[in-house]
Amino acid sequence: MSETAPLTAPTMIAEADTSDATTSARNRLVITILLISVFVVILNETIMGVALPHLMADLHIAASAAQWLTTAFMLTMAVVIPITGFLLQRFNTRPIFIAAMTLFSAGTLIAATAPGFEILLVGRIVQASGTAIAFPLLMTTVMTLVAPASRGRVMGNISIVISVAPAIGPTISGLILSVLPWRWMFILVLPIALAMLIIGAIRVQNVTTPRRTRFDVLSVILSAFGFGGLVYGLSNLGAADMGSIVGWLPLSVGVVGLVLFVVRQLWLQRTDRALLDLRTFTSRTFTFSITMLTISMMALFGTIILLPIYMQNVLGLDTLATGLLLLPGGLAMGLLAPSVGRIYDRIGPTALLVTGSVIVSAVFWTMTMMNEHTSFWWVLAAHFTLSIGLALLFTPLFTAGLAALKPELYSHGSAIVGTVQQLAGAAGTALFVTVMTSQAANLVTHGASDVQATAAGIRAAFLCGAIISVFAIVAAFFIRKEAHVQTEAVHG
Repeated sequence: MSETAPLTAPTMIAEADTSDATTSARNRLVITILLISVFVVILNETIMGVALPHLMADLHIAASAAQWLTTAFMLTMAVVIPITGFLLQRFNTRPIFIAAMTLFSAGTLIAATAPGFEILLVGRIVQASGTAIAFPLLMTTVMTLVAPASRGRVMGNISIVISVAPAIGPTISGLILSVLPWRWMFILVLPIALAMLIIGAIRVQNVTTPRRTRFDVLSVILSAFGFGGLVYGLSNLGAADMGSIVGWLPLSVGVVGLVLFVVRQLWLQRTDRALLDLRTFTSRTFTFSITMLTISMMALFGTIILLPIYMQNVLGLDTLATGLLLLPGGLAMGLLAPSVGRIYDRIGPTALLVTGSVIVSAVFWTMTMMNEHTSFWWVLAAHFTLSIGLALLFTPLFTAGLAALKPELYSHGSAIVGTVQQLAGAAGTALFVTVMTSQAANLVTHGASDVQATAAGIRAAFLCGAIISVFAIVAAFFIRKEAHVQTEAVHG
């Protein structure tokens, strides 16, 4: 078999399995390039949060306009990711990678040189288009190339990308903005993105066999209204007047669009023409993994948005101190992820998921006691412990969930994981912010100070997170390694 010949998923997995469950040098290079590239692109999803005040002052825009720099990124991701299931089946690995990194690099360049808000927003949208393609490409490639016995270790590295990149985004942003203007957030990223594009264009080889599939335009339109409407509606839930029709309209459009999208996919998958094949949910393990992943991502993104508000508006810390306090937790997730992957390969997902979900739930319950007198050291310890709990969750969820699918469904499973990440992130942010603002507003009207009201609102938000986290503990007991699917994948 030639070095450059495209290979099918079962062939590649079988080949890897015969070499003592390790991938070839070529496969390791492909995965490494994809890992670094995806880390860089996903980092940009949360890097803007801390920068919004600087952008508002420099570009002379209101907070509602500045927030679109984050909302538009998430919105684009939610619209594009469902399409990647089709793209990864229809096209080879290398051109998909080149397209993803070209889009991201172009968006970064546009943002770095933007003369005003409108062009900066365009740059963020182009960035997000590349990010949306890169993440499912990484997941599908790993599931295709890596033998089942070694997937936990490699998925541990992916967990660094998925969980640590968004978590340390605010920290990196705070560090850059403490010494440099906001444009340097993009200027510093651009050479790295271009380097990965050039290296990937030269070294990444095609590792799958594309097959002709019909592109259903109606599914794309329904997907855009469904997922886009939900993410947009959830992202603006806290700011909108939810008593008006305008406040509920995006969510209503999203729900209707999603229902019609699901009906359309169920019809098309009877003839293997679905844009996003929902037969992935016939696997109980995949379904429970997605459910638990949704809860975990809500916890991660909700915490990312609330803790900086708490530390700055309640405890009075500055941007740099806030970023530095969040850094140890992000580093903990990164350092633990490979070890969690190796443990998964040995003992499976259940023990890790039960332990991790209990830790996450316990931390949320303790954070319901935070007030304006809480020590920042206590907040640091809580965030650090929460990060350990989340580190125990992400790798087993990604690995067990996708491993429960047949190889031909890997690309669709990866697209669903990416889509759920965006929806859960938007839902977590919306839930936590809405509860916080409504509770704080109620207390201010009854005479509480802004600091007291904000602290109480944050406690109420974390109480909601604590209640939801209990359901993750229950789901953890239903997730197992599905050996029969792995055997089927190895032996074709």
